[in-house]
Amino acid sequence: MESIAPIFILSEKQYEDAGNLPVILIRHLSPPIDLTPYDALIFSSKNGVLALEKLMDDWKAIPSFSIGSGTSATIRELGGNIVYEARNSYGDKFADEIKGELEGKRALFLRAKVVTSALNEKLIKAGVLLDEVIVYETVCSECDSVERPPKGSSIIFSSPSTIECFFRCFMWDQSYQAIVIGEKTASFMPSNVPYKSAEKQSIPSCIELAKKLSKKGL
Repeated sequence: MESIAPIFILSEKQYEDAGNLPVILIRHLSPPIDLTPYDALIFSSKNGVLALEKLMDDWKAIPSFSIGSGTSATIRELGGNIVYEARNSYGDKFADEIKGELEGKRALFLRAKVVTSALNEKLIKAGVLLDEVIVYETVCSECDSVERPPKGSSIIFSSPSTIECFFRCFMWDQSYQAIVIGEKTASFMPSNVPYKSAEKQSIPSCIELAKKLSKKGL
């Protein structure tokens, strides 16, 4: 039987064939929100969906524009109304896909405290009547609450925040294999850390790549 090096996801989300190293935590916020004026909701993360669900129930009747399959799955599970799912999971390209549909309409972007794309700027420039509400933030865990991964581990970096919080706690070990989920995340990697990128921008795709690299001894 082939031996595969340990694979770690840097959050609490559970995935088959991977362990958890929760260096980041998602904190839901409670801003006042009135959905009455809006023709559409924009979600760039499932965390925005989950945060809004905690605040109110009537969002489900408003058409939702979703950045990807993971976000869409959460919207569907909660009974939301998806009218568009992005073909590309990068914020800037997502904006290019939906700006024509939303031009002249009032849309609400349910977002994180820190965003790394220009999705909002591009939509406003295209004539979308966009408002934004911060409904969640990503914070780093206390370093003494997470254990250093064993040598030879594959570490999956799924966002710029996971990079920031991991390197806040740990020095890079040359025996590790870094896997990044996409171009935006890759741009935040320290220059001295080599990495591989999965073909698809998803955690399962990253896990499959980590397994293949482990078997090849790369």
